[in-house]
Amino acid sequence: MDFAPFKDDSLARDPLYTCYKVDDYSLSYKIVFRTMKLNEYANQYENFRFERTEDGVLTITLHSNGGDLVWGMKPDAALGKVYLDIANDPENKVIILTGAGDTFIHYEDLKSETTIPPSVWGSYVLPFALGLIHNQLEIDIPMIAAVNGPATVHAEQALLCDIVLASDTAAFGDQPHFPNGLVPGDGVQVIWPMLIGMNRARYLMYTGQILDAHEAKNLGLVSEVLPRDALLPRAHEIARQLLQTPELTRRLSRRAFNAVIKQQLANTLPYGLALEGLGAAHYWPRTFKEAKLPPSAQLPPRGQ
Repeated sequence: MDFAPFKDDSLARDPLYTCYKVDDYSLSYKIVFRTMKLNEYANQYENFRFERTEDGVLTITLHSNGGDLVWGMKPDAALGKVYLDIANDPENKVIILTGAGDTFIHYEDLKSETTIPPSVWGSYVLPFALGLIHNQLEIDIPMIAAVNGPATVHAEQALLCDIVLASDTAAFGDQPHFPNGLVPGDGVQVIWPMLIGMNRARYLMYTGQILDAHEAKNLGLVSEVLPRDALLPRAHEIARQLLQTPELTRRLSRRAFNAVIKQQLANTLPYGLALEGLGAAHYWPRTFKEAKLPPSAQLPPRGQ
């Protein structure tokens, strides 16, 4: 058989795939995933730090300059690529997702002097917004969220994990959208109702409600609430427990659960993002209005 690389435009644009022609006499082709190694992506991303144990537990820490992550277009565009890289690294066995500093994701640089034209939304924002959700769901190893503080921006990145642990200083909400004048269309309109019910989710998103860690646990968003210094040790303890199960069982179980979520998102995510883009062409906030945190999640002033 001749496995000379076969050029296919749709695949050539994606460096994770190589398409090979099986022989000269049929229309059969073989698509091969290009696997990644940790040293290929560990230092490629400004806002994401990677640490992996010898048994394959990969911790991803969200940060800006080593401290609390400030969300914005740059980390938004990069995180979907991060998920692709770690999904294609076979040495990763379990993932722990956490934040640096006092927050998971709470701060955001959302300001813009202008609205976002539909051409910019469709060409640039839409692809990475789709990838942020889709690529996380393509990871086929268990994910544990260790929510170290307020998750009021893209909380769904934690809530889509298989197991969600929270520090007693955590808080959950959806601050960037309706409270800041934007349409909640990037998946939150599906994920929150799926987890806590439609009416609770609509109330939370319309009013800017922020749930403290114990309220989130009572609603089923969080499995355990722990003191901050016990959070990561407990995440690693659960990760080691998961490693006792055969690897294929772990991978296929993740796929089984994610198939349900993907089905919920299949049509509503692109439609929701189109509506969000339509709204963004009309209005975009000049400044970001931060969430009002509950007493248990109060933060020190920025810069201290």
